[in-house]
Order: sequence, then structure tokens, then C-alpha cells
Amino acid sequence: MYKGTGASPGIALGKALVVEHNELVIEKRNIENVEEEIIKLQNAVEVSREELTKVKEKACKELGEHEAEIFEAHLLVLADPELVDSAISKIRDEKVNADFALNEIKEMFVAMFESMDNEYMRERAADIKDVTNRVLRHILGVKIVDLAGLDEEVVLIAHDLTPSDTATMNKKMVLGFLTDIGGRTSHTAIMARTLEIAAIVGLSDATSKIKDGDYIVFNGDTGEVIINPDEETKAKYQALKTEFEDYRKSLLLLKGKTSVTLDGRHVELAGNIGSPNDVEGLINNDAEGVGLYRTEFLYMDKEDAFPTEDEQYEAYKAVLEGMNGKPIVIRTLDIGGDKELPYFQMDHEMNPFLGYRAIRICLDKTDIFKTQLRALYRASVHGKLRIMFPMISSLEELLAAKEIIKEVLAQMDVEGIAYAKDVEVGMMIEIPSAAVISDILAKHVDFFSIGTNDLIQYTCAVDRMNQKISYLYNQFSPAVLRLIKMVIDNAHKEGKWAGMCGESAGDKRMIPILLGMGLDEFSMSPISILPARKFITSVNYEDMKNFADEVLSLQTAEEIKNHVDKTFNM
Repeated sequence: MYKGTGASPGIALGKALVVEHNELVIEKRNIENVEEEIIKLQNAVEVSREELTKVKEKACKELGEHEAEIFEAHLLVLADPELVDSAISKIRDEKVNADFALNEIKEMFVAMFESMDNEYMRERAADIKDVTNRVLRHILGVKIVDLAGLDEEVVLIAHDLTPSDTATMNKKMVLGFLTDIGGRTSHTAIMARTLEIAAIVGLSDATSKIKDGDYIVFNGDTGEVIINPDEETKAKYQALKTEFEDYRKSLLLLKGKTSVTLDGRHVELAGNIGSPNDVEGLINNDAEGVGLYRTEFLYMDKEDAFPTEDEQYEAYKAVLEGMNGKPIVIRTLDIGGDKELPYFQMDHEMNPFLGYRAIRICLDKTDIFKTQLRALYRASVHGKLRIMFPMISSLEELLAAKEIIKEVLAQMDVEGIAYAKDVEVGMMIEIPSAAVISDILAKHVDFFSIGTNDLIQYTCAVDRMNQKISYLYNQFSPAVLRLIKMVIDNAHKEGKWAGMCGESAGDKRMIPILLGMGLDEFSMSPISILPARKFITSVNYEDMKNFADEVLSLQTAEEIKNHVDKTFNM
């Protein structure tokens, strides 16, 4: 047995298929017929374009438009004259073979993108590699692995799975994924959860330890993998698989139910989304609303200009109508940090996560902010809208943002534009200073939503992307938990509700603590909603309040985690 990072829950048993993306052998050759090499490159590009168009259509049909957008990005890479034209120029100028020319240009682009500070831009390097390697395989006549044609059930073993792999595979035949690299937020992990396929990532050497045909059993929740187990172990995992499948079936019985504890405490279980296309996943998992609509993806999907008021209105309207009157919390623009826009120039910063971002940009560039607010209020007539400001650190910022809303609504009144009069306006609590003065801030908002991803990072002074100190990034930190309790209590004192939209809201170990602290709304990944409801409907709120008090009396994160595990057999 060995362990990786459990990325998607489920038990898998079956034969291994090692997906090898072998290194392409590319050698420089001097050529006589330049035009022949150029035609070879152009033909490979065209074949790749046709393949990617089919992949995109298949992904759109099976996964939804949002997940298929990555292949639109791949098609844009192919259409980028900087890439193909540069390779053609290299063939002509240096009289070299097409595969060598393209590979040289690829390496230059990949190095450039990988060196960028911005995480979003660094991720584009993977897109360039995926697309150009497809073209190179066609130039070289190397067969591309056909996961679409799988005709027997397998556990896929790979160094990593590319977006093309996960979109084209015959999902009926894929029992699970195991990869050498990746974390819970990697593409493979996200896709596994979307497809509800068991997965473990970050195993380091799965592709060297496991051979084609080896029998694999693994637990996607705990991250445990066993290669060629004995019959007794197989039987044990088969029993676990049956148990897990029965558990998933039992969750379906909770659809249409309210999330109420045994003694009558009701909480709202909502979902986090990034686009209108994600609404289907929320409906399938019976979300009671949207607790976080990240509008920045609407801006990041644009190539050359900010989305117009009408474009934003249509997106917000689609979500509000799609959720059939359920409450929708839409976060105003949250760019900066690791999220940049190609058409909006921001200066290089030593500490971008502490810099010019989110509400700070909106209060500086009020024209951008007003356009979004107009679109939001225009859409408000189509459902139950709640607006939320990110990255508020002081009362001054909150009041300034609310003043801009007044200006926008006054102008809309002059123009005779209809909008809902009951739109709740709240803010995220993700900065310790906001948590500390939450008693003051609560007087000026309708709700709080706690963003634990950043609150933990800022409270513990830990860069959550830094592997060397990742052990310090801990949601069970007594300091973080005390701040959360303070925020909830201060909201309630003013008669306001408090929610949470960070990853902790859907964590099975955190839910009993947060429930006991009095959290009113939990917003999470769609697949976490029914498991959360199952737990909440099985306990007494009064018992959870006592449990939360016990947790807050403990002194270390390890003690708290152990206490949760022992109490709830986790």
C-alpha cells in the first residue's frame, strides 16, 4: 500500500492501463524542400484543428459548455499566428524540419508563460504543450492514445491526464484515475469530481510502480492504493465499494428535503459556481441556492475588452432564472492576486495577494464597477439576487462601495430602468481586520460570507501555494476558528445572517464545528451538498453547539482534528 492525495471519493477495483505520453524524439535536420516541410506543418495543424473541434463538441455534449471552454482555448492556440507563423518563418529562415521548428517555438512560449508570476498565465503553458504536442505527433506520425475507444473497464494510470484525455475518454469504461502529479485543485482532480470518478493524485511514481494489467484497488477518499492485492483485500475493497454505492444511493433520497437538524435548526446549503453553465450541477445536487458566483471568470473569458453591461446582464439573468427563485449571491469583480486580465494592465507587485485587487480596483476604476452594478441590478428582476463585495478590510471601503450603489440606482431611476428593491448587500470576511471589526461592519450589511481560503492564508501568514510551509495552512487553527466564531456571533447580534463560501464549508470535518458555531449558510462544491445534508439532518443542533464549545477550548489544530475524528468516527 502507498498513499497519495485523495482527489475524488469512491472505491475502484480493476486492471491498470498505463497512459504513456512518451517523449517525442525530435532531431534537427537540414532540409532542401522548404515548402514541403511547411505543407507538412500546415496539414498537421489542420488535422489537429479538426480533432480538437470534435473533442470540444463531445465535451460540450457530455460535460457542459463551461468544461468544454478549455478546448476553445486550445483552438485559439492553434489559430494564434505567433505560434504557427513563427514556426513557418523558422523553417524558411533556417531550412530546418517542421517538427524541430515547431518544438523550438513551443519551448520558447512555454518558458515565457511558466516564468510569469500569475498562476492563471502559468497554466496557459500546459495548454500550449498539449496543443503543440498533438501537432508534433501528427508531423512525426506517432499514434495518439485513443481513450475514446476503450472497450474494457480500466483504472487509468498517468503522469498526468491532459484536458484532451479526460474529455475524449470512454467514461463508462474508466473506473478511476491515478496520477503522479497534481493536487486537489489540479485539472485532473476537478474533472474527476465533475465526472464523479474516483481519483488519487500526487502519487509521484505511479507510472513506474504500476504496469499494464496490474490489478489495482484504491480509495479516492483516503488516498490509499494497493497494487496486486490478495483475495482477502480484494473482498474488503469490494465490500467498501458496495457500501459507498449504497451511500450514494441513500443521498438521492435527500433530494427535495430541507437541511434541518433533528431539533429544528435550518441551514441553507448552497453551491459555488463560476458560470451559468454550472447551474445544472447545482440543480442535480439539489442546492438551495448559490452562495458564491465568481464573476471574474466572465471577465477572464474575454480576450480583448471588459464584458459589456449587456453581456453581464445576460449571464446574471441566466443564473437567476436557472435557479428558479432560489437566492443567488453574486460576488463583484475579484481580479488581482493570481487572476489577471490580458486587456487590463496592472503593475508588477511584490505581494500581489496583499495588493491592488478586488474591491480596491473597483473603488479606483469606478466606471468598471458601475457597469457591473448596473448589470446586476437590471438582472435582479429575474430572481432573488444578493450582491457581495470581496476583499473588504475597513468600514471606509464598505461605505464607499455602498455609496456607488446609490449613485448607480439613482441614475437607473432617472432612466426608468426597473430593478428589485429587496436586493441584499453583503461582504466577504476574508481579511483578519474585517473579522476583528465585524461588530462594526455588521451594522452596514445584510449578511457576511466567510471566505476561508484567504482568511486562513492571511491569519496564519501562509502562502497556500508554497509546499514547504503548506502544513501551516490549516483550517483547524484555533486562531482561524475563533475569528469565524466572532464573525458569526457579531452578525447575529445585529440580526444578520452569516454564511461561508470557502472550501471549509464543504469539508466533512468542519461541518459539525461550523454548524455548532451557528453558521446559517454553507456554500460548497455541488457534489458535497447531499453528503452535508445527510450529516446535518442526523444530528441535534444543541449537541453541535456543545461540540463547538469543546473544540474552541482546545489549544492546537492537531488536537481539534483528532477530536473531530474521534467524535464522528472519521
